[in-house]
Amino acid sequence: MRIDVATLFPELVDFPLSKSIVGRARERGILRLGFVNPRDFTHDRHKSADDRPYGGGPGMIMLAEPLYQAVKSVKKKGSFVVFLGPQGRPFSQKEARRLSKKKHLVLVCGHYEGVDQRFIDTCDMQLSLGDFILTGGEPAAAAVIDCITRLLPGVFAKEGVSDSESFSEGLLEAPHYTRPAVWRRKKVPPELLGGNHAEIEKWRAAQSLDATRRLRPDLLKRRK
Repeated sequence: MRIDVATLFPELVDFPLSKSIVGRARERGILRLGFVNPRDFTHDRHKSADDRPYGGGPGMIMLAEPLYQAVKSVKKKGSFVVFLGPQGRPFSQKEARRLSKKKHLVLVCGHYEGVDQRFIDTCDMQLSLGDFILTGGEPAAAAVIDCITRLLPGVFAKEGVSDSESFSEGLLEAPHYTRPAVWRRKKVPPELLGGNHAEIEKWRAAQSLDATRRLRPDLLKRRK
C-alpha cells in the first residue's frame, strides 16, 4: 500500500512511524510512505503557506493553492484524498478497515487556525480523530497510518492477530495475563490455566462483553 502525507512538518509523522511494527512494514515494502510539503509549491521568497483570514479573526489560514498543487503532485488514478480535520467523519476501526483496502491514500494535514475551505472541498472525505483540538493534523496522520498498517496482509507473521483486538468486532478485548500465575497475591483467572480452548474462548467472550458494558456502553448501542 502507498500512503502520501501532505504536511508542513513531515518529521512529525515520519519519525513515530519509523520503529516497531510500522517501521518493519516500511522496511519490507508492505507500506510505502511518502511526504510532500506544500511550501515546495509556493512562489514567494518566504515560501508562505498561510495568510490572514477574510472577515478577520485570530490565527492564520493555510492557502488553498499550495495544498492543491502538493496533492496533485502525488495523486494518480485511483488515489483517495483524505483531509484530517475536526469536522470530519469520526475515525474508527471500521473506517480503518475500509481505508486499508485502498491502493493509494493521500492524507492532508492542516495547521495553524485552519485551511481554506475551497481546498477541503476538493478532497474525497474528511476524517476526525476525535472531539478535541490538535496543533496540526500530523499526530492524527500518524495514528491513522499506524492503525491502517496493522490491517495490511503480511504485517504480522501470524495472520488474524488484528482480528481479535479491541473494536475489531465492535467490543473491547478481554483482559490479558502472563507469568507469574500469582503476582502480589493476585491470581490469573483459573479459566485461562486449564488448557480447554473452548472454555477459554467462552470466558474471553464473556469478559469482552462485560468490559464493553462497564467501560464503553455506547459501543453496545451501535451493535445490531
